[in-house]
Amino acid sequence: MTIESILGAIVIGAVIGALGRLFLPGRQPIGWILTIVVGIVAALIGTFIAQHLGVATTKGIDWIELIMQVVLAVVGVGLVAGIRGRTRV
Repeated sequence: MTIESILGAIVIGAVIGALGRLFLPGRQPIGWILTIVVGIVAALIGTFIAQHLGVATTKGIDWIELIMQVVLAVVGVGLVAGIRGRTRV
């Protein structure tokens, strides 16, 4: 892995994670670093699923893959926020 691919994953993870938090209603008690981590994981899993479904390589913007990633980020942020919300006093 090059430094460019690592920085790219962080930037894409930040955008996907931010979109996940934006589409999830209510307040999420997680920080921005955890949001980026959830976004990176959601982007990787979404890309993996899209490749296996055969929709990862389309002409132009891969909208189906992007929607999968954002939906996974919403689920991930919701799960992490639920876990973090229960453990905090």
